[in-house]
Amino acid sequence: MSGGALEIERVWRLTGTPAVPSRAEIWRIEQGYLPEHGIHDPEFSEGRLRRVEHPDGRVTLLHTVKRGTGVVRQETERQITPTDFDRLWPLTQGRRVRKVRHRVPEGALTWEVDQFLDWPLWMAEVELPSEHHALSVPVWLQPVLGLEVSTDPRWRNHALALHGPPSR
Repeated sequence: MSGGALEIERVWRLTGTPAVPSRAEIWRIEQGYLPEHGIHDPEFSEGRLRRVEHPDGRVTLLHTVKRGTGVVRQETERQITPTDFDRLWPLTQGRRVRKVRHRVPEGALTWEVDQFLDWPLWMAEVELPSEHHALSVPVWLQPVLGLEVSTDPRWRNHALALHGPPSR
């Protein structure tokens, strides 16, 4: 797994529960992070495993590797088989997050609002077509929009899976 597309994403902590519009598509997500050492499989030597349950009951299993920090990162993602997922999932024990994702289209963008199930935490993110894309926060999200954490690695899902939310 090499190369990959650029992911340009901004992320915020929310100060409370947002009034998510009813048009939101709801995904149930479990994701776990592979250990940095000890896997002797070149196809799965790093990265994240994700199980997504879609509203229609369909399940997608993904292996993702992200590189870089900040707003612009490199991302390589691919679907994997249930056999590979079941074989590797136990290796993520102690490095997992569970969340309900609300995907809300707003113009050309889709806002993703995550309710984490293991902590009283809500976060919002949006992928952008370019790093300097003009951004307008949706009205329904504005009342609870907190600190932008796009460049703070403590708020990345990987860090949350390892350590939980930072105290500050």
